[in-house]
Amino acid sequence: MCGRYASSSRPETLVQEFDIDEILGELPGPDFNVAPTVAVPAVLERRSRTEDTVVRRLSPLVWGLVPSWAKDAKGGARMINARVETVAEKPAFRRAFATRRCLLPADGFYEWYAPEATERVLGRAPVAAGKGSAKARKQPFFIHRADGSLLVMAGIYEIWRDPAKDADDDTAWLRTCSVITTEATDAVGHLHDRMPMVVPRSAWDSWLDPTVTDPQTALDLLQVTEAEALEAYAVSTAVNKVSNNDPSLLEPLAVDDPDEATQDAGPAQDTLL
Repeated sequence: MCGRYASSSRPETLVQEFDIDEILGELPGPDFNVAPTVAVPAVLERRSRTEDTVVRRLSPLVWGLVPSWAKDAKGGARMINARVETVAEKPAFRRAFATRRCLLPADGFYEWYAPEATERVLGRAPVAAGKGSAKARKQPFFIHRADGSLLVMAGIYEIWRDPAKDADDDTAWLRTCSVITTEATDAVGHLHDRMPMVVPRSAWDSWLDPTVTDPQTALDLLQVTEAEALEAYAVSTAVNKVSNNDPSLLEPLAVDDPDEATQDAGPAQDTLL
């Protein structure tokens, strides 16, 4: 699954990369430890209210989808991911998948792995825990495209209105999103079973087009990142704390660092729907 990721591209870089028409709202700054319920940059398209045209926007969305019909916004933190196998069918996601799809640019994402999986990635034989030994700790890894390009994650978004506020009050509207996930490819699958789905550049226009409402047509636009295109390496357990947020979180950890292997486990897994 995708429970934390990094998104550090500057707005001007994203504007050029995605051919943005306008920036809507105040975008978040570089975030090397994106966690559920924080704002993230997203690319989406909506029909202009003044002209008969579709406008491509770069806009902040809160990570953790709140359906438009929800009574309150409390459930958003539990819906950071949507399974591709059921995204077109589940009540919480199907309306968004039909007409409110977005792109979520990322440097890569983090996963926390048990010692046996960690040893396989690092090319070492698993070490058996001795009798009475402390509970095995999880090791954070950063997974990204090996060529250094953006991981353009497939997302959906919703717009929820707080019924306690006036519709003319902009703070009454909460704009949220979810990352679509799939079964992991071999490069990640031997560590974890889920990973973000991506949208290839050739399909960006169709994926964002709000007039494309057929679920199967939208599903056919998605891709799984090939195993050979990904790279995974261990990083510091400093990423375990959301308050830690700087470029050092992305630095590869020395393979033989004994201190990191004994640090506390990563954060509790978020609900994957």
